[in-house]
Amino acid sequence: MTLNDAAEGSEYVIRQIEADDEELKTFLFSLGCYSGESVTVVSRRKGGCVISIKDGRYNIDPQLAEAILI
Repeated sequence: MTLNDAAEGSEYVIRQIEADDEELKTFLFSLGCYSGESVTVVSRRKGGCVISIKDGRYNIDPQLAEAILI
């Protein structure tokens, strides 16, 4: 299951980041998005979704949400 399939307001644990691009993995890691970390989908927008990781909120596009397995 990916973040695109997640329900709003529910907390999930990131299982894996599935991306071929090492720069993308590094970027997600800098946001605190890595295996074992909790993530919550706060809301969905036309251009993606707003997620909460640790104390931060980020707007990510659907392609990025597809790379995050929960």
